[in-house]
Amino acid sequence: MAKCEICGKGAHFGNNVSHSHRRSNRIWNSNVQRVTVKVNGGNRKMNVCTKCLRAGKVEHA
Repeated sequence: MAKCEICGKGAHFGNNVSHSHRRSNRIWNSNVQRVTVKVNGGNRKMNVCTKCLRAGKVEHA
């Protein structure tokens, strides 16, 4: 799973808990998109989470 190159957000781990309280492993993947971004006057593809995209921390190319 990709990590956000801006804030470092990645996958989170935990447990599924059934009605009988048995536990199994589970993963929550962050919403990370591969987008073309303007960096230092040029264009570059980066993995960026949607929270950083909406906050305007990167500029689309």
